[in-house]
Amino acid sequence: MANAVQQTPEYGRVIGVTTPQANTTVEPEMQHLLGAGAFSVLCARLTSPLADSRARLLDYFDRLPATLAQFDVAPLAAAGFACTGSCYLVGRAAEEERLASATRAGYPVISSAQAILAALATLGAKRVALLSPYPAWLSEAGQQYWRDCGITLTAVAGLPEDLLDTRHIYRLTTARVQEVLAGLDTRGADAVLLSGTGMPTLRTIAARAAGVPVLSSNLCLAWRLAAAAGGAAALEPWLAPQAAWRQRLDK
Repeated sequence: MANAVQQTPEYGRVIGVTTPQANTTVEPEMQHLLGAGAFSVLCARLTSPLADSRARLLDYFDRLPATLAQFDVAPLAAAGFACTGSCYLVGRAAEEERLASATRAGYPVISSAQAILAALATLGAKRVALLSPYPAWLSEAGQQYWRDCGITLTAVAGLPEDLLDTRHIYRLTTARVQEVLAGLDTRGADAVLLSGTGMPTLRTIAARAAGVPVLSSNLCLAWRLAAAAGGAAALEPWLAPQAAWRQRLDK
């Protein structure tokens, strides 16, 4: 009986999420996306003392094993690496290698970039309009990442503000995201991608009319983590107008 109780956590299957230290978006969006009951979400902070944005993002990846160790013996069903920018910098091959190594902890470790790629594959989307809220050097790394994955970028919209420090993404508001998205040319795109786990996206996605599917780093990561933890594997319910997370967003 003790083992049965241990295998069925009181508040649902446990999902771990690692998020950059100053990120104020991942946790609330994951709570809306995954809800209560079926899953419980534990977060650990990706930390680095480095001031340079590029070095800090790489350090987050280097320190991932230590970050995952914060979960100790928590019965994780899956864990997420919620830092898309770090994935862009290390590149696809190194990302796969590092996450495969981290998965030896006994549960799958999935990055936000991997989750996006899985969503695009599920949709059969090869042509993507990208909203990239990063400094030029990181936006360029992100664009190259997607091209290396066989994705054609039909249009890219950035932010004109001073974003020399990647942490400035945490200042963005839904109104600002919607403003930039409105200027993104989505003609000929199979999907629209709002990249960056620190950018608020759920209300923007919920407000969009039916048409070209709109994905975000956090939406895709939540979907893949839920599936890895034994939830439904289908993507369509997450994108549907009646999606459960949309109902929770209105409360």
